[in-house]
Amino acid sequence: MSIRVVVADDQELVRSGFSMILEAQQDIEVVAEAGDGFQAVAAVREHAPDVLLLDIRMPRMDGLEAARVVCAESGCKVVMLTTFDLDEYVYEALYAGASGFLLKDVRRDDLVHAVRVVAAGDSLLAPTVTRRLVADIVRRRLAETAVEVPPQRLDVLTAREEETLRLLARGLSNAEIAKTLFVSEHTVKTHVSNMLSKLGLRDRVQAVICAYETGLVTPGSS
Repeated sequence: MSIRVVVADDQELVRSGFSMILEAQQDIEVVAEAGDGFQAVAAVREHAPDVLLLDIRMPRMDGLEAARVVCAESGCKVVMLTTFDLDEYVYEALYAGASGFLLKDVRRDDLVHAVRVVAAGDSLLAPTVTRRLVADIVRRRLAETAVEVPPQRLDVLTAREEETLRLLARGLSNAEIAKTLFVSEHTVKTHVSNMLSKLGLRDRVQAVICAYETGLVTPGSS
């Protein structure tokens, strides 16, 4: 089954270039293109894609607002496109529900890999990068609001699911978690899937944010 993708960017050459690269893959189908946030949201509603590549800076409705709408309304995974590396837009994009981000000068192979990774339900960011970003996100958010997510939210998890979340938030891969817990990678994937479902989270990025916000893991811990 093909991975269905919508490409949204206000620059036609960028949009066309990404679409051509993705269409050349046997397992990926570009079902629509969009030139602004309104068109992107409409395309997702009409075509129900698996992945939305979404430029952050676009006319009428920007990518951040479009990401919030798409993530709230559907299970479509959102990858933000930006010319800016690790700035405030990245933090806002992750809070909006995006599964990761790509710089617009991304290599062909990395673009294809990113679409496949996100479509499979994983986060686009490497675990160590995710951990650093999320720790900074949570510090900023708590400083702004002084409101913490109650740790009781994690009461729905089994002890093993909670430990899996703790290790995931510390940047361990599935293989490393499996080795630490003396279980198979398949078992770890099951724990992660159950944990995401119980907590109502979209992906691993949101799981890491939750682990920090509930105090399960604290910034700077190892």
